[in-house]
Amino acid sequence: MGIRDWLSQAARTLKLASKPDREELWLSVKITVLGMGAVGLIGFVIKLMASILNPGAGT
Repeated sequence: MGIRDWLSQAARTLKLASKPDREELWLSVKITVLGMGAVGLIGFVIKLMASILNPGAGT
């Protein structure tokens, strides 16, 4: 796949792409924030469990 083919496919993709409406954008923001919160909560629980199991190593 050469540069010319890649540019052709990129142009075709941009022609088909459309801007999301307000509702779709808001849904994406909510899902992203929820996912980041879940990852943070999991990390916090792991850190909490590690500090409970080995209290001297947390400093």
